[in-house]
Amino acid sequence: MTDTELLNTTIQSLPLVGRGKVRDNYAVGDDLMLMVATDRISAFDVIMDQGIPGKGRTLTEISCFWFGLLEDVIPNHLTSIDPESVVAPDERDQVRGRALVVRRLRPLPIEAVVRGYLAGSGWKDYQDGGKVCDIELPKGMQQAARLPHPIFTPAIKAELGQHDENIDFGQMVRMVGVEVAAQIRDVSLEIYARAAEHAQSRGIILADTKFEFGLDAQDRLVWMDEALTPDSSRFWPADQWREGISPPSFDKQYLRDWLEQVPGWNKRAPAPTLPPEVIEATAARYREALQRLAAK
Repeated sequence: MTDTELLNTTIQSLPLVGRGKVRDNYAVGDDLMLMVATDRISAFDVIMDQGIPGKGRTLTEISCFWFGLLEDVIPNHLTSIDPESVVAPDERDQVRGRALVVRRLRPLPIEAVVRGYLAGSGWKDYQDGGKVCDIELPKGMQQAARLPHPIFTPAIKAELGQHDENIDFGQMVRMVGVEVAAQIRDVSLEIYARAAEHAQSRGIILADTKFEFGLDAQDRLVWMDEALTPDSSRFWPADQWREGISPPSFDKQYLRDWLEQVPGWNKRAPAPTLPPEVIEATAARYREALQRLAAK
């Protein structure tokens, strides 16, 4: 570990709950959790051997910005507890600026995806059959086209290293019940609309995004995990967007594009070694997203 790059936390003062693609989670008593955003980065569901310096702090700052801006839409999992206060003194460097103490919830097994533009897996699905998650779209649309209205396209959250699976709304209802499914859909669309309006005012298009939700002890829906970060969202510079191309983005698309050109790599571990220029260019995109979206 260095001051600017943290790939794995080594916190001994709290029980480890689990490690995801980016976050290491630790139990803080029975009802709270320490969530640490590392500098790990994944692409094609493979975690790279190298990190992106400063990425975890950037993700944490962006999430906190959105949770604060949109707290009137739905409660979130944040608490006001200082992460440095729940770990040992010699572990504070690992959490400073990159960790949150959050409420521990019962996570719902749904990725709540909202799409405002035709991109990524949605574009691929549309090319195959004119639909995205069983939602029929107008004929003749091009890549990166703006949809007639944002659509809610849920997915099943996959195990680490596996691809999320797109599902239709009926499948989601069978998994979580009609009332919770409708609430997740409606809240997700409202968050997207509000966030897209703010992003547009900063010269950025929010093409699509995904949310995660959990239930608290009173079975109330709570927004959890991360909020509208470049890891969970597709942000495009508005002045470089046009239909028919994949616009440049403030996320890891630059990394994905580089990986696609690596001869012989089959998109499975081990990942190729990232050259310094790819690491820095990716870091720069994350920093610019923070500066443009959350600047006062």
